Amino acid sequence: MIIKLITLSSDFGPGNIGCGAMEAVIYEICPEARVVHLCHAIEPFNVKEGAKMLEGVAKLPVGFHVGVVDPGVGTLRKGIAIQTKRGDFLIGPDNGLLRPASEFLGGISAAYELANERYRRNPVSPIFHGRDIFAPAAAYLAKGIKPEELGPKLNPDKLTAAPYPEARWAGDQIKCEVIHINESGNLFLNLRAEELSKQAQEGHTIDLKVTPGARHLVLSFCRTFGEAAAGEALILKDDFGRVEAAINQGDFASKFHVKRGDRLTLRRKHG
Repeated sequence: MIIKLITLSSDFGPGNIGCGAMEAVIYEICPEARVVHLCHAIEPFNVKEGAKMLEGVAKLPVGFHVGVVDPGVGTLRKGIAIQTKRGDFLIGPDNGLLRPASEFLGGISAAYELANERYRRNPVSPIFHGRDIFAPAAAYLAKGIKPEELGPKLNPDKLTAAPYPEARWAGDQIKCEVIHINESGNLFLNLRAEELSKQAQEGHTIDLKVTPGARHLVLSFCRTFGEAAAGEALILKDDFGRVEAAINQGDFASKFHVKRGDRLTLRRKHG
């Protein structure tokens, strides 16, 4: 049996009635759907953090993934559905939120504007497109409509760019940004594990510079937390294909006074 999986992620907060309202709308349209509330604790209005969280859908079964971090709701920004090469659909605002996840899902095969009023709730609230446009679109897609019924095709190259670039090596160094800090104080970077591995491997030592403040650290590149001593800082691949900096059984962000948006420069330490 094919599971009609629909995931919901937002900055509403887990206690917000909007989370359940989106689920209820989905069941009204597609009762056989399986709804998973993936994350509703994204920092309000933080498209960058929301984009990082949505990358995690690449580790889930193929499905229809709704993302709502939408400070431009009700304005001229488009609502979109992105069909990915893996077979998933990403549904949400055209503000960059969905772009990184689309790359983790193999890239964009097609994109559509959510323009057909037939596949919306009516009337549409100008401040709650998650319930009235995005959730219905996901439900109708799960129900089996053709994506082109939602609205006109869009040029993927014209969609709003991702809210962070992918960090790349420049000579022997790579400059990154902290795009997310989790509850444990681990830092997540706009650096893919495969990019780091071009010049550094597990077991190597990494020089790390944090700006502002010009703080310098020397970290081990480990396979897992337990390869470092308790209280020791390390670099490792996260479970979703990016690089994180952490302290084994500690809080990296608090100890080293790092916040979202800070810049890190990494070098492999030789010798």
